Amino acid sequence: MTSETTASESEQKKAKVVYRSTSSDAVYGLGFIGALVFYLSHATSFWIGVLGILKSIVWPAMLVYEMLKYFNM
Repeated sequence: MTSETTASESEQKKAKVVYRSTSSDAVYGLGFIGALVFYLSHATSFWIGVLGILKSIVWPAMLVYEMLKYFNM
């Protein structure tokens, strides 16, 4: 009898995890697509196109770096 009580108590105490999507996911996705189109349209060779794909993935980091450099931080 005690094992049944302990099992039901442990099931009730489990934390419920809720995942929520935010609008920043959409902004990042649109920025990724825009950066991908930009870099691929300016690519002059295959390897520059591959580099453009990699740059389009990390464009937010490059943006923050350039902003900090501009503000002399």
